[in-house]
Amino acid sequence: MWMSVGERRFAITLADTEAARVFAAMLPLTIAMGDLNSNEKHAELPKALPASASRPGTIRNGDLMLYGATTLVVFYLGFDSPYSYTRLGRVDDPDGLARALGRGEVRIAFSRN
Repeated sequence: MWMSVGERRFAITLADTEAARVFAAMLPLTIAMGDLNSNEKHAELPKALPASASRPGTIRNGDLMLYGATTLVVFYLGFDSPYSYTRLGRVDDPDGLARALGRGEVRIAFSRN
């Protein structure tokens, strides 16, 4: 699948999870995502996904996760985290992701192709 931010397009490999399959079925989806902690963009999805959360420990730049059952999260900086998430996928090449996402709210389009 793809994630587009302005003129930048990033390929995403989906995780082999039920939540990722349901998310992919919702595409195409364009959503305004706010910034949190200067390391992630987040937004409420239009419907809940089947969550299966676990604590990843280390978050990596480019991780696409689900927090709870309805909050989509794109991480653009890596860090250690005590929180639990359901893995949706990962940006294949996150080089330039933080710059593309910028500060503050951003509109992100997710699509199958």
